[in-house]
Amino acid sequence: MNTEEELKEVTKLCRDVFTKKTFDYGASWRIMRPQSITDQIYIKANRIRTLQVKGESLVGEGIVPEFIGIVNYGLMGVIQLKLGYAEKSDMQPEQVVALYDEQLQAALALLASKNHDYDEAWRMMRVSSYVDLILMKIQRTKQIEDHEGKTLVSEGIDANYLDMVNYSLFALIKLVCEKE
Repeated sequence: MNTEEELKEVTKLCRDVFTKKTFDYGASWRIMRPQSITDQIYIKANRIRTLQVKGESLVGEGIVPEFIGIVNYGLMGVIQLKLGYAEKSDMQPEQVVALYDEQLQAALALLASKNHDYDEAWRMMRVSSYVDLILMKIQRTKQIEDHEGKTLVSEGIDANYLDMVNYSLFALIKLVCEKE
């Protein structure tokens, strides 16, 4: 497979989970402020790192679902930054999925541009490095959030969310597609 085909496979996994959870829960996540979404991503990335270090899961859930969660929460985060949080679930599932698809396409466009410039260097990286990079991006995001979104020269919160999405997609390709 090539990168484009692999991305289709892993983004389909992420979108399927998002769509099914939207059916189950509606747009309940719309009440979350971006800081809470950042913390949810932290929980998932930290769990991946813990599982990598300890080498086992007592809960029985592996690393792949956590990377899928980071993709989905990252896209939710970008949506929340654009729309602001709501006091209650305020959208129909079709609207939510359309917003998700829009942000997923933006993330994939960014990924394609960076992949061109870096010449697929990500393929030589370890999955553990993606986790460390995501954890670093979370720390940066928290710092920017503490500064009320203001930066002097750095990219904003949305760019950090998109980078976390893209690192997670790379990890999913390595874990799902390259294992086949």
